[in-house]
Amino acid sequence: MTTANGQHRTAPPDRRAELAAFLRTRRERITPEQAGLPPGSRRRTPGLRREEVAQLSGVGVTWYTWLEQGRPINASPQVLTAIARILLLDQAEREHLFRLADLPDAAAAGAIPTGCEKVLPEVQEIIDAVMPMPACVLNERFDLLAWNAPYAALWPGVVGAAPGERNILWMVFTHADCCHPYVNRHEQVARLVAQLRGAYGRHVGEPAWTGFVRRLQAVSPQFAQLWDAHDVASQATYLKIFRHPAYAQLALTTTSLAVQAVPGTRIVVYRPADEITRKAIAALLAGEGVDAHYPCWELHQQRAADLAVS
Repeated sequence: MTTANGQHRTAPPDRRAELAAFLRTRRERITPEQAGLPPGSRRRTPGLRREEVAQLSGVGVTWYTWLEQGRPINASPQVLTAIARILLLDQAEREHLFRLADLPDAAAAGAIPTGCEKVLPEVQEIIDAVMPMPACVLNERFDLLAWNAPYAALWPGVVGAAPGERNILWMVFTHADCCHPYVNRHEQVARLVAQLRGAYGRHVGEPAWTGFVRRLQAVSPQFAQLWDAHDVASQATYLKIFRHPAYAQLALTTTSLAVQAVPGTRIVVYRPADEITRKAIAALLAGEGVDAHYPCWELHQQRAADLAVS
């Protein structure tokens, strides 16, 4: 952790002792061959030696020895990252290492890159099992990673987009007003941007995030204004009012559930808030109204064709 004067704060004694034990056990499980070293001989202890970890991590032998002895020394995120790489720590172990070193926020920098998350088969099975309630999997940047049949029936536009364009915020801020899926649009978009701003704090400086925000600022003055407000919100349960070409108003309550196996992703379940919405979803799943279009549909199709030709 960093103090107000910019100095790293050392971990408390109990954490230092836990950190020392954790490093020692991780070091002892790594063979020289795994670290790219010759096997050698006459090793009194299993695994790598302290001096080998220090050398491979680019730190001094004395400094690393003190770290593994639990002495009150400072450890930067860069050095811990190098040590984690040499010790072949997985994401859970890496986060544990950073927490023990009192640098929990820095651990998020090494999480699985946002936008490259893989939806586990069991997660897809879960969202399929909550039918007839619509459900999807999103990451912190609102990329749509997976969905079930009711979700696809309600929002075919975002599901049918190219994989790199399946993003809820992009759809919300670039969709035409005449057929926008949100009835209470102005209330909802402000909350979405506040949630994005809250997540952005964990990804400042990451090119994918910086580029995404800049693209949205360029195409949507409304997003740019909301982004500049610096409002922050967390994921919570909200009532959202949608519309569909076959239904003027659908009321659904959203609930977010974190997917711990893939940091930064969450399952979002949409629960019908009234009987009208419940029956509408059932009808859509039965195939009723899935081919309906807004009156402006032909105009949009023609514009898309003209753009393709030009």
